[in-house]
Amino acid sequence: MQGLVLFCLVALATSQSVHYEPGLSPKKTYEYKYVGEVNFGLGKSNLAESATRMSCKIKIVGASQQTFILQASDFAFEDFNGVKGRNRFTAVPKLTERIASQLVKPFMFDYVGGHVSNIRTSADISDTMVNLVRGILGLFHVTVKTTQRIYELEEASIHGVCPSHYATEVNEETKDMTVTKVVDVNNCREKAAIYKGLATAVVDDAGKQRGESVVSTVKGAYTVKPTAEGGLITRARGREQQHFSPFNVKGGNFKMEATNEMVLLSVNDTVGAVESGPMQGKGNLVFKFTDAEINLPIVMQNLEDPITKAAELIKHLAAANRYQVDSTTSEDTIRLYQLLRAMPYEGLDILWKQFAGNEEQRRWFLDMIVEINDARILKFLQARFQARDVSVTEAWQTLLLTFNHLQTDAALVELAQMFLDMPFCKSDVDLWHTVVLSYGSLVYKHCAYTTPCPVATVQPLLDMAMESLRIGNHDDMVVALKALGNAGHPGSLKTIMRFLPGVAATPVDLPPRVLSAAVQSMRLIAARDPLSVQDITMSLFLQKNNPTEIRMLAFLILFDTKPSMAVVSIVTVHLQEEKNLHVISFAYSYLKSVSRSSTPNNHFLSTACNVAVKILGPRYSRLSYHYSKAMHMDWFNDDFLIGTTAEVFMLRSATNIFPTEILMKGEFHFIGRILQLMELGIRADGLQELFANGIPGFKGDISFSDFQAILNVLKNWEVLPDDKPVLSAYSRASGQEWFFADFKKETIQEIVKFFSQSAGKGSLLWAVIENLQKGVSWHRTKPFLIVEVRYFQATILGLPLEISKYYETINGISVNATASINPPLTERLGQLFTSDISLETDGFIGYTKDFWVYYGINTELFQCGSEFKAKTPVAIPWRFSAKINIAKKKFELDFPPCEKQFNLLSFSSNVYAVSRNIEEPGLDKRTPIIPDSNNEDVQKASTPQSDRILTRNKWTQKDKMCVESNIYGAGVCVEYDLRREFYHDEYPLYYFLGYTRMALKVVPAQATTAVDKIHFEVNAGPSSHPASAQELLETLSQVGDSTSEAVFNVNAFALSGNKNPEGYNAVFYYTPEGAKKNQLIVSHVQENSNWKICIDTSVKASVGATANIKWGAECQSYEMSITSETAHLPGTQPTITAKIHWTRMPEKVTRACTRLESYIPGMALLLNFSQKQEKNDVQEISASVNASSADGIDVRIQFPEYTVFRQAIPFPMPPVVLQGFQHDNTTMDSFGRA
Repeated sequence: MQGLVLFCLVALATSQSVHYEPGLSPKKTYEYKYVGEVNFGLGKSNLAESATRMSCKIKIVGASQQTFILQASDFAFEDFNGVKGRNRFTAVPKLTERIASQLVKPFMFDYVGGHVSNIRTSADISDTMVNLVRGILGLFHVTVKTTQRIYELEEASIHGVCPSHYATEVNEETKDMTVTKVVDVNNCREKAAIYKGLATAVVDDAGKQRGESVVSTVKGAYTVKPTAEGGLITRARGREQQHFSPFNVKGGNFKMEATNEMVLLSVNDTVGAVESGPMQGKGNLVFKFTDAEINLPIVMQNLEDPITKAAELIKHLAAANRYQVDSTTSEDTIRLYQLLRAMPYEGLDILWKQFAGNEEQRRWFLDMIVEINDARILKFLQARFQARDVSVTEAWQTLLLTFNHLQTDAALVELAQMFLDMPFCKSDVDLWHTVVLSYGSLVYKHCAYTTPCPVATVQPLLDMAMESLRIGNHDDMVVALKALGNAGHPGSLKTIMRFLPGVAATPVDLPPRVLSAAVQSMRLIAARDPLSVQDITMSLFLQKNNPTEIRMLAFLILFDTKPSMAVVSIVTVHLQEEKNLHVISFAYSYLKSVSRSSTPNNHFLSTACNVAVKILGPRYSRLSYHYSKAMHMDWFNDDFLIGTTAEVFMLRSATNIFPTEILMKGEFHFIGRILQLMELGIRADGLQELFANGIPGFKGDISFSDFQAILNVLKNWEVLPDDKPVLSAYSRASGQEWFFADFKKETIQEIVKFFSQSAGKGSLLWAVIENLQKGVSWHRTKPFLIVEVRYFQATILGLPLEISKYYETINGISVNATASINPPLTERLGQLFTSDISLETDGFIGYTKDFWVYYGINTELFQCGSEFKAKTPVAIPWRFSAKINIAKKKFELDFPPCEKQFNLLSFSSNVYAVSRNIEEPGLDKRTPIIPDSNNEDVQKASTPQSDRILTRNKWTQKDKMCVESNIYGAGVCVEYDLRREFYHDEYPLYYFLGYTRMALKVVPAQATTAVDKIHFEVNAGPSSHPASAQELLETLSQVGDSTSEAVFNVNAFALSGNKNPEGYNAVFYYTPEGAKKNQLIVSHVQENSNWKICIDTSVKASVGATANIKWGAECQSYEMSITSETAHLPGTQPTITAKIHWTRMPEKVTRACTRLESYIPGMALLLNFSQKQEKNDVQEISASVNASSADGIDVRIQFPEYTVFRQAIPFPMPPVVLQGFQHDNTTMDSFGRA
């Protein structure tokens, strides 16, 4: 018995002396073999990929009980760019040497209980090298519990502070423990990730529930050998997989796989001490991002001596794009951005002094430095504004883009406040507006990444608003409120409330434009503090003594907060008791249109609105469009995770036919975010006052007499007050107001004076004409980085993964022109109407847009990933001479012959596997991910077993279609080349991959005779009918008598020396008596040609129109007719019908129409039309549009073999009077009448 007890005690002591908790002995030296690899591609055989592999030996030596030193040796860097089975990894010697020289230096870290912390190394070691070491040390970082086999905890790792899920298993024979760890990188409390760009895009949580664009998994496996000193990791493997798509990741995706492995080679006693030298703390195991602004993912260049290189690039770009946009240089702008971001502040001053005296280079410099996006650009602009050596136009353009693209940290926001106090910024109204609005935008973007956002950032704008209210300056109120609207800071609500009627503690009496600005200033706060905004806007909406316009605006902001069903129900109840028809019409039309919404952000709101519409519909569904209206249209696609929204709001008042305010805006929904597109708004306070007493002679039938009646009232504009805006307009982009202007009576006076016929030599237009006679040459080029969106995330290798989108454009226009006037002007501009005016001009207008999507590793040393690149150049050159005689109503244009082809529009794109490194910046490895299908080597590459269940498809299409004229010697061609390889179960991504090229070009054609010039002539004052056309009219009996008048004729001739002109002549005739009849006769002007086309139309007011078309020899060969009719009988719904009937058609036209008809069923399906197979007239197509409701239509189209139809299509109807409502009164006379 005693022996048994002794045996148990020994066994217990032995078991307690062996530990699994990972640890290292300070007296030992450990040597491991390390390999890390990352791969990017589509995960399919025969498709190109890019990859990077790093390998080395690592030695770990103890420095103290818990501190150890790591050094790397035998480092090797290899890259891969091509197709597996065909290409191999290749060594990159220079980069290997560069990285090895830093990794060989000692890295110190603390290691306790399997946890790595407190990394230190020499101060000269770059953060990129430290991150690589973090990737290695991550394989030592593991939590082992012997009391549980499955457990989870939150711990720090290279990905941040994230949940980790563990499972352990002990091998009973070797006693080795296998530890499996899964890190949930999608739910980290503190994630090692950064999102830059599009701060104005609102996060859409509901949209994210529809699908993700990025999905990641991280897994680790460790083999732990128990020892007396602790668990010794003999092998560790990590694997990280990520799937990325610009759309829904479920529908095809790019794939990243990163793996690293560490294997123990030896453990030896440490001999001698290790010299580490001075050390600098580098933090813990969590990845550290560095140089994100400088390391652009789509270029790799040597950044030494950036000032000189930037100067050369600016000169090159300015010269290459002086006369037209050179599409081959557009990508150089990205290189220039990178150089400017890399240079010190002093470099900006050096470049300014170099380029300030050269107009072209100066513009390029000012346009490009806005992308520096940190304190350097603010200090540079401060120096320029203080020196006043930039014009006001240069100042507001540069400052607008600078603030829009500036980084959003607190220090920069505080530094930007200095522009609010600069005298130069206040020296011009437009510049001051830009400064104030732009600062508000900067505050908004800062608050997008800072929660809670300090009130101090918006305090300068709050002070401006309060000061304007104190002194009663309405213009200053509007500016301050618009800036607060841009800032969208919840802390500004108390100040905004002071401007609102019925909400302010002190009663306010402010004009409508100030009240409108105050209500709209809550539009962005609605998403940040929805409950507070709901309280304010609900109060404004329910106060019936508030101005109608303000109540409607408050209603819009209320629904921007995405109110609950309960709030919508409250609104519905009050609308049932509402008497103001404008408020009723506006609210009901909005509720009805939103009830049809399909975007994720309106998922619950559309349901609430649908209930409200069912309650309100029986009474309000037939309200006339004479009242205020709101219209919302949208769509969303779950496969692409994208959608769009368009909204139009027309706010009217009780006393005026014209809207008080018109608002139009759009939104773009993409992968969990909502970006507000361009928004336009117009107020017509002055016009409202002008038309307050009505419009004498206005009938409301939108006839010529109505327009004449309106013009008669507009002639009285001089009675308007001087200090009140006649018209106000604003524009917003990405939800941020960047421009607004008030057009007062003084502005109209200047416009009238500018174009006045009585103006003499002192007028501005006279000076313009004089300069034009001397010859003018004008050129502008505008480069602009439209989008820079970047997402960074750590990987297990210690390399930063980046997903980026770049959208760059260069816009250009060049004009050369010389004019002559005969007889010349001597006294007043009105003499132009009796003079012959000649103009010679040539020039260019166009742009080149480049778009990139990058997915891969991006460091200052190398890049490896997948890259989508698209280029769209548009180039429209011109050269012509013109002659104009206004008195004779004659206009002539002469164009030179087409001698060489040129592209008007082209588009090209492809997806590449890319590899770049800083030691060989000129060696940009780019392999198309979808290789040429004719490459036999690629076709013979092996197919992995996992791909055999998929059906691979290859599809190529290449074509060129031209329309040429042998009369004018010119033609237009459309050509395209498409190459795809895709899998049906990978829809929709694979439809966008592969090579694409399309072009629209003008080409020279073989002319029947040499063309000297192409001559166009329009004569709107013909005194008699051309003989041939008149004879034809009489022959066809189309006119009936001589009452037809030739209104104008048009000639399009090719001229060649002394030969007779050849081309076409068109004459338009009008019969004023009875039904309005028009005839157009187009004749081919050529010897022995009798080809003509005759179009005879007649229009009966409020009934319909007919058109009879004949063409061929003397208009007798072919014939078709088009008729349309409208009907609105009492008790019926308004209906429009149209019909196309043909009797004889050319064979080519028949074939083309048959081909076009084959696309109709598919298009109908996409547009949600239904189809019914039935026999209809074989030579006829008819359509009917029926106004089934006040804002919806039914459409039915009949083809010979089938009919397509759709009901209740959202569409605004012409005014339809609702019985029981009166147009001259905006209140409901008897409640409940419908």
